Amino acid sequence: MSTLTVTLNPAIDQTVTLDRLTPGAVHRARDARAHAGGKGINVASCLADWRAAHPVGDIAAYGFLGSDNAAPFDTLFGAKSIADRMTHVGGATRTNLKLVDEAGTTDINLRGIAVTPDMTGTLCDGLAQAVRGDDLIVLAGSVPPGCPPDIYASLTARLRERGGTVLLDTSGAPLRLALDADSLPHVVKPNRDELAEWIGRPVETTDELLDAARRLHRRGVALVVVSAGEDGALFVSREGALTARLSVDTIASTVGAGDAMVAGIAAALIEEAPLERIARLATAFAVGKLGREGPNLPPADQIATLAAKVEILWLDKPETHGRRDNAARLERTNGLGEAE
Repeated sequence: MSTLTVTLNPAIDQTVTLDRLTPGAVHRARDARAHAGGKGINVASCLADWRAAHPVGDIAAYGFLGSDNAAPFDTLFGAKSIADRMTHVGGATRTNLKLVDEAGTTDINLRGIAVTPDMTGTLCDGLAQAVRGDDLIVLAGSVPPGCPPDIYASLTARLRERGGTVLLDTSGAPLRLALDADSLPHVVKPNRDELAEWIGRPVETTDELLDAARRLHRRGVALVVVSAGEDGALFVSREGALTARLSVDTIASTVGAGDAMVAGIAAALIEEAPLERIARLATAFAVGKLGREGPNLPPADQIATLAAKVEILWLDKPETHGRRDNAARLERTNGLGEAE
């Protein structure tokens, strides 16, 4: 089994630490760091860290990458043995600014390099041809200018036809179009606001969050994971529904924490874990990353310690045919128990 991550709009994440961010003022930075990033690339990086102690198979990174400043990505891929399947295009990969002060992180994200329909078609064809029946494909992040907003919807259909398992983490129109399509991802990880946007109404209470996630699950997504910041995350599958939460002691950087959670979900899917294990590992990845700069995890034994400390609250734990279904297997179903 291989994991293929797709990052159509990567970025160099420039994190600048300030004493306090004041609009209109001149600031002197306390620290500045740059890391190769983009949601799918962050997922690949964290999953590669986990691979140092666990058999997760090959990891390959697909997407578009500007030729003018590819060096940080080349270094990351080489250091972590991630297969470079990026399509190099003219120009420079965008730089996203992360301004960190005592109040939190302010993100300034640029649009990215424009791509053509031919470039998009070539990348998608190459990805589809590379997929084998037991591969996990992570579609993550925004889409660059020139890329059709329904690209994740169309890619999901093609990749499912090839037998791949699709995990989607995006927002805005690409997420809405993917969730409204006939062929749905096996796994999605929206945050609270993104899920509210899809259902067209605010999601504030736990009951409202659970109702919205169940609605998406009934529509055909086998595993729905909703991140809710300090409130933890909600996990819904055929095994039932639960929340997972873990207090944070040290925060070095919040950049990429959601991507680390996606990597944790991927790691659990690879080991065919039940729902509680998925929740524990995903939460431990996210919290573990908070203590590290860049898209990096602490050693696997520290992740195991964090996973054991995750607070699990079952909201619904049904029995199906006298046993709990293994959500991670996903059984190549549409999430409703019917084979594709």
